[in-house]
Amino acid sequence: MTRVDFYVVTESGIDARLQVAVRLADKVLAAGHQLFINASDEDQAIALDELLWSAKPTSFLPHVLFDAKESAPIQIGWGQDPGEQNDVLINLSNATPAFFSRFNRVAEVVTQDPAQIESMRDAWRFYRDRGYPLAKHDL
Repeated sequence: MTRVDFYVVTESGIDARLQVAVRLADKVLAAGHQLFINASDEDQAIALDELLWSAKPTSFLPHVLFDAKESAPIQIGWGQDPGEQNDVLINLSNATPAFFSRFNRVAEVVTQDPAQIESMRDAWRFYRDRGYPLAKHDL
């Protein structure tokens, strides 16, 4: 069954969400997992793409935008079906993607923006009511 982790950030703003997503991506990759990041839209996916290139001063996190013809351990999409990806999902959309249950783990990043908090409360109830194991991590 899919495990869902909520990472609650003490900051607000989209930049805070993206920075946490990059940190999580680094940890997921270091642990040997494949990752699909579901951005809220194409602009956010492109911003995340740029951050992943510069996340580490001496290297980069290997990734591709979902519409690319290449493959990499990290794929970034914005609502597309992730194909064969089923290991770890970082969801940056305020909606729960229909394909979440195929993944072993889902990470939801929560910032202190009122609309974001409300959508993540809805997401928590959605997962809880369906019996998915939940965990909260304060960052």
